[in-house]
Amino acid sequence: MKAIHYVALLLCTPLYNACNSSKPVEQKTTVKDNIPVQVMMLNQEHSNAPVTVSGEFTTDDEVMLSFKTGGIINRVLVKEGDAVRKGQLLATLNLTEINAQVQQVQLNQEKAKRDYQRIKNLYADSVATLEQLQNSKTALQLAEQQVNLVAFNRRYSEIHASQDGFILKKLADAGQQVSPGTAVLQTNGAQSGKWLLKVGISDQEWALLKLNDPAKVETAALPGQFMEGFLSRKSEGVDPATGTFTAHITLTGKKPQIASGMFGKAIISPSGKTEHKGVWKIPYEALLDGDGNTGYVFITNDDKTAKKVKVTIAGIEDHTVTISDGLQDAKGLIVSGSAYLTDQSAITIHSPLKEKK
Repeated sequence: MKAIHYVALLLCTPLYNACNSSKPVEQKTTVKDNIPVQVMMLNQEHSNAPVTVSGEFTTDDEVMLSFKTGGIINRVLVKEGDAVRKGQLLATLNLTEINAQVQQVQLNQEKAKRDYQRIKNLYADSVATLEQLQNSKTALQLAEQQVNLVAFNRRYSEIHASQDGFILKKLADAGQQVSPGTAVLQTNGAQSGKWLLKVGISDQEWALLKLNDPAKVETAALPGQFMEGFLSRKSEGVDPATGTFTAHITLTGKKPQIASGMFGKAIISPSGKTEHKGVWKIPYEALLDGDGNTGYVFITNDDKTAKKVKVTIAGIEDHTVTISDGLQDAKGLIVSGSAYLTDQSAITIHSPLKEKK
């Protein structure tokens, strides 16, 4: 009888253990479904603070002057720094060759005129055919166009100033042989007073600054003397040599003595908070599915659930991404573990969640 009780007790023991272990197994499964992540606080950086930039003074009408034809330079009549007037003769080629070409085409034109007149008279007497008359007329027209062509080349075998300004650089001298289009002189229109400061700006500054934002400009040669200006241009592409965007600050009002290439710096004041919203700087690893100026990130507002939101990218620098829109209502940004998340995934925070400032 005792043996029967022992057998029954042994058979019930596994069932008892299974019942007691069911609750811990369920708890482990729940913990396993929570994805471990790291979260960082979000600080919105307000961009209405002045932006300081530096660059060189220049004008927007610098010109590289050259000869239309090649040859040997006969004279260069100006030096670097000289003021010039529009239409002023600056340099000439040795015109022996081009003058010979001019005489040659003029003689050919005169012969074509005689041939055409003779054929015309013969055609009137029914001696020449209509085809001969048409051919002689075409030959005359070709000769006239050749005269125009050589006269054009003769005119641009001299360099004249295209506008009032200054000689910035002299790139060739008398006696030097140059090919067509080789730059001989560099000029600008600085006499008109249209100076500007050419500067480089970062991705973030490009996104935040707007055209016509006011600026105060200072020259390195005259410290403490500020000039008024405004942001007049932003390039639409990055300069591959510098890795920055090019911007122009046009000077207004009274200007001190300035020379092209002189170093200067400017303080640009964003025009208002409404147009210059705050931005967030986040780690590059937190950005998902970036496409042009948009992307996605995961945020959490309750420390328990991940939410996928769309953001607007204002710029990328080194290992950080500048976000201009999309994080206004975010409490914390998930920076680690995003690859395993989907929208509304349960999370477990491994790093302390700091409150947003």
